[in-house]
Amino acid sequence: MIQIGDKVINFEIFTRKYVCDLSKCKGECCDEGDSGAPLEEEETKILEEIYPQIEPYLTQQEKDEIARQGKWVIDEDGDRVTPIINGRECVYSIHEKDGSWRCAIEQAYNDGKVTFKKPISCHLYPIRVTHYKSFDALNFHEWDICCKPALILGEKLGVPVYKFLKEPIIRAWGEDFYNEMEIAAKEVENFEKKKK
Repeated sequence: MIQIGDKVINFEIFTRKYVCDLSKCKGECCDEGDSGAPLEEEETKILEEIYPQIEPYLTQQEKDEIARQGKWVIDEDGDRVTPIINGRECVYSIHEKDGSWRCAIEQAYNDGKVTFKKPISCHLYPIRVTHYKSFDALNFHEWDICCKPALILGEKLGVPVYKFLKEPIIRAWGEDFYNEMEIAAKEVENFEKKKK
């Protein structure tokens, strides 16, 4: 682990290689899981506000689920998350004819309807953030369901997790934090070389 400010970062974020390969995984992270996407408290308010702009992208089933469950819910662990359908798929997902999945929130953003791109937890994936009283832990989350193609492509291209996630990292914590990660990556690389 390496610490930058109040963030404790797992070495794997610097050492593992990862690049989403949507042509292979088809965005299955929108369709799989026993809980929805984690949400920050301010994101629940944003979802309430922008829902009218997101709604046209949703199926009737998704709209009905949101009417029943709400625009966000508290899961079994007490976390704020997006609602899911049939115990797996996010209500804010778009199922394409080719079998792939996309985010309705992100599509609305790309179409200029909203200024919120998508929940930061989705944007930062495969980094998962756990909030503690005095620090945040940033860990690499490997999901067998859909991440093998990303690991294979990441290795092929030689792109570490933190570099692949430059945009969301800057969105979440700022450019200075990302620059500190670049410095930390060199320290981790030197540490790994010494171990060998």
